[in-house]
Amino acid sequence: MSKLETNTIDNISGSSTLTIGDSNASTISIPKNITLGASGTTITVPSGATITNNGTQTGFGGTMTPAFSVYKADNFDISDNIDTKVPFDTETYDTNSAFASNKFTVPSGQAGNYFFYSRVRFQKGGVSQYVIAIRKNNSEIAKRYIYSGAVGTNIATIDYFSYDVSCNVTLSVGDYIEVFIKMDSTDGGACTVNGGTVHNEFSGYKIIT
Repeated sequence: MSKLETNTIDNISGSSTLTIGDSNASTISIPKNITLGASGTTITVPSGATITNNGTQTGFGGTMTPAFSVYKADNFDISDNIDTKVPFDTETYDTNSAFASNKFTVPSGQAGNYFFYSRVRFQKGGVSQYVIAIRKNNSEIAKRYIYSGAVGTNIATIDYFSYDVSCNVTLSVGDYIEVFIKMDSTDGGACTVNGGTVHNEFSGYKIIT
């Protein structure tokens, strides 16, 4: 094996292509840092070529993580006219182990823009209002509600009602996100929230920007 030490490799005058390796080279190893192209240069990966990343990528692309999806497995009851945090207890996935104690907390190094979604299914007749809200650090940042006074709506006659809410939000490390619900009953009784991933969910992911 021979060793070539030089500062510059360039194509010959009159040629626009420089080839490193040919039919005998199946692998070209670069043991230390390398800079491809000067500022303003376009680097083109031709059709049919594949880039495989087995390391850490920075400055481009990326995966939409942290990401998670959780749900409450069983039915549970909420009291009349009380804001109640949904006790999600089953994880479908949680890429960064960032969901715990019924909330998502932004892990170290993962500040940025996030999208969140949640839905629940209420089961009770005689209700004047349903509310579902997403909170950041215990302050509402997204909220949806329906009440029997809405035009063309009489939820007091409905025994089952599904509702959802979503939002985009910029978060710092340590910020946490929770879901709260509430119902106002015409008879003062409790309301059942249906369990199972079909009826309720809380999910979110970091947005690539």
